[in-house]
Amino acid sequence: MIGNSDGASTPRAPTIYDVARLAGVNPSTVSRALSKPGRLNAKTEKLILAAAKTLNYRVNPMARALPTGRTNTFGLIVADITNPVFFPFIRGAEQAAARSGYTLVLAESRESGEREIETAARIAPSVDGLVLVASRSSDAQLRELSDRKPLVVVNRRIDGVETLVADSEPGIDQALELLAGLAHRSLAYLSGPVDSWMSTERWRIIVAKARQRGMTVIELGPGVPTVDGGRDAYERIIASGATAVLAYNDLMAIGLLRAAQQRGLRVPERLSIIGCDDIFGADFTTPPLSTIRTPLAVLGELAVLRILERVAGAFPGDSVSRADAPAPLATEIIVRGSTGPAAR
Repeated sequence: MIGNSDGASTPRAPTIYDVARLAGVNPSTVSRALSKPGRLNAKTEKLILAAAKTLNYRVNPMARALPTGRTNTFGLIVADITNPVFFPFIRGAEQAAARSGYTLVLAESRESGEREIETAARIAPSVDGLVLVASRSSDAQLRELSDRKPLVVVNRRIDGVETLVADSEPGIDQALELLAGLAHRSLAYLSGPVDSWMSTERWRIIVAKARQRGMTVIELGPGVPTVDGGRDAYERIIASGATAVLAYNDLMAIGLLRAAQQRGLRVPERLSIIGCDDIFGADFTTPPLSTIRTPLAVLGELAVLRILERVAGAFPGDSVSRADAPAPLATEIIVRGSTGPAAR
């Protein structure tokens, strides 16, 4: 027992030596049983686990990291922690991490490449690997980071870096097919941040698919990927003469929808609006928002499997099977009330 300042005593946290004493084995045997299950015979391992449970012993990951270099922790850095698009991704990542005995440390860059690299440098010494989602850093910065730490970048492709990207083409193709079938011939793309790889990728696909259908298309942006960013684009959308808008994300689409309603412009009778990602709440608007759904939870889970593979490669003796994407890891159109026939 350990005494405190007022004379009372508090229980001492059990140690690996206490578990060893109770189980009647050496401390090193306890360490092997708890850090790498399956290396001892089943009877001994069962005895040690029972002793640990009796004492309510928990492995201290930081203490274990001292001799091994492992923390069983990885860092997840997202562009904007308040954006609902990241919620299912984080949930999928956390569940996959927990199944593998890992703890997830969450941080954000607030849409800043400079802040993202600073944050990564700050937490890198304390984690086994990093996952960056919607990164705003330069390719060179991310390659340098990947050379120093196991890294997976989500929603962006970079030569020489492990990346994970959902297939945007099917959802965009379906969205433009929907609009063409509703007699829309003039489309505006409300783009995202200037340093967003995904915004540029979506614009590339939109241009190709619009031309195939004889549609004219204009890019308006770059824009802030928030509700305010969509609201601020309203006047430019109207001036463009477009009868339909595809927004970089759902938040911008919702902001544009609100601005239209405030000015008495009916949606979809006068303007059809489609967002991207299908965030929580996209169907809470009036009318509900049509959007291109991305399999965000699956991406989160797969990102963890990929970083575990990278981490295993950094620690000899570990092995993780190559994690292939579930088929299909593709986007799809979700049709709701914000799309309708082009105004005559």
